[in-house]
Amino acid sequence: MKTAIYTVFASFFAAAAWAADLTSEAPAPLDGPGPYEAIELDLNDFLWLKRPIVVFADTKADPRYILQMELLTARLDALEDRDVVVLTDTDPTAKSDIRQKLRPRGFMMVLIGKDGGVKLRKPAPWDVREVSRVIDKMPMRQQELRDRRLSDD
Repeated sequence: MKTAIYTVFASFFAAAAWAADLTSEAPAPLDGPGPYEAIELDLNDFLWLKRPIVVFADTKADPRYILQMELLTARLDALEDRDVVVLTDTDPTAKSDIRQKLRPRGFMMVLIGKDGGVKLRKPAPWDVREVSRVIDKMPMRQQELRDRRLSDD
């Protein structure tokens, strides 16, 4: 009898803990498009919330890194409109989780969709206009635009 009671209580507490996990809020995305250091961040924190652009370089002095950051920061408003967050990783010795997952060689710019999939990898800097075109062709972005139009009517 005691075993049955313990089993019922254990089941109850396990179910309560599981329900609490379901109702807990997802981690809040970073405010604004960034840039933010990627060292202690996890790409899963952005799943279905933001589109990360990760800019890798072996050093902050890399001319391609400097140009890429200038191009991105010049049009942060366009990136924010597309739910983009810019992450940077310029320390290969830190071996961040993001660096280990995406495995860059030297400079690389990576666009990740809200679904967590890699949508674009570029070994050279890209302008925000080019990145925006890629994002605007994504089915999820097109749905966001349709939803926005419907809510404006």
